[in-house]
Amino acid sequence: MAVAALFATLVADRFGRRRFLILSASVSALGGLVAALLSDWRLLAVAAFAGGLNGMGRDRGAGLVLEQAALPATVGAGERTKVFAWYNVLQDIGHALGGLVAGLVTVLEKQASMGTLEAVRTVLLVYPAALALGVVFYSRLSPAAEAPRAGARSPLTPATRRILWHISGLFAVDSVAGGFLTSALLTYYFFERYAASALAIGVLFAAARVLNAFSHLGAAWLSQRIGLVRTMVFTHIPSSLLLVTVAFAPSFPVAAALFLLREALVEMDVPTRQSYVMAMVRPEERTAASGVTNIVRMAGWAVGPVLTGGLMAGTALAAPLYIGAGLKVAYDLALWRAFRHRRPPEEDARAR
Repeated sequence: MAVAALFATLVADRFGRRRFLILSASVSALGGLVAALLSDWRLLAVAAFAGGLNGMGRDRGAGLVLEQAALPATVGAGERTKVFAWYNVLQDIGHALGGLVAGLVTVLEKQASMGTLEAVRTVLLVYPAALALGVVFYSRLSPAAEAPRAGARSPLTPATRRILWHISGLFAVDSVAGGFLTSALLTYYFFERYAASALAIGVLFAAARVLNAFSHLGAAWLSQRIGLVRTMVFTHIPSSLLLVTVAFAPSFPVAAALFLLREALVEMDVPTRQSYVMAMVRPEERTAASGVTNIVRMAGWAVGPVLTGGLMAGTALAAPLYIGAGLKVAYDLALWRAFRHRRPPEEDARAR
């Protein structure tokens, strides 16, 4: 996913964002189809890399970079955070539906008398089908999605470089923490700790995505009143503290309830973070800014799971929850210290 994001950052503005998105989604659909049908883990690894499969439960790649760069051009500065909120709402609706579809593995095993492998493989075929539908939507994007002509090869200003260097370092910490807490690893935790079924976990993640969706709209409303940086920090710290409580839950229903409380807050920094980065750079720098910040995050997400597997096996099953939450709190405090006085233009205008 990081490699795809890097290519998008370097060439998409010249190649055409719409064409690059179509190509990227097509390759991902093909990789997902091949992965669903293969049995050899080595070939599966190749298909997973080429297709950009990931355990995050959400898009992480070229699409994320280019969509974030394109969206601000469709609205004024005052509506930018709101449009990012709706962008994430629609993503989370898709994630919620995906969580429910994942739970069909249990249904197919019991109702259709399928073996586990056959049931999983059948459900996985929904993945490339959904990506193929995405290709249709990408093909209908308007010219507003493309980069400004004059800025296709525009270098970053020194001010932009300083901001990106600083904020990307902080995002790296947050993303490593996120790598400890992927949907796949949390699924494994609930399965091992509480013997929860695939159906129960699927419903849990579907409910979590619904809460995520509502929280994005709440973040847009809150940011209009207290600012983007405050919204990012003041909602993210409580969500991390709630995550720690999940590790102490005595049963799956209690753990699920605490997890859902966390999910009601944890994504409120997403539309605000996206809006803040796009606000602090020039329009012709948005693809580069989106690319740099997201590549850093993807690299961090790649590191986290490698460490998590060993910790869960050799230290404690709940170790990723403690470490991930601790790193996220450290990130929030550092972000507040570094950027609390750097407001986007629309907040400066309201202050005056």
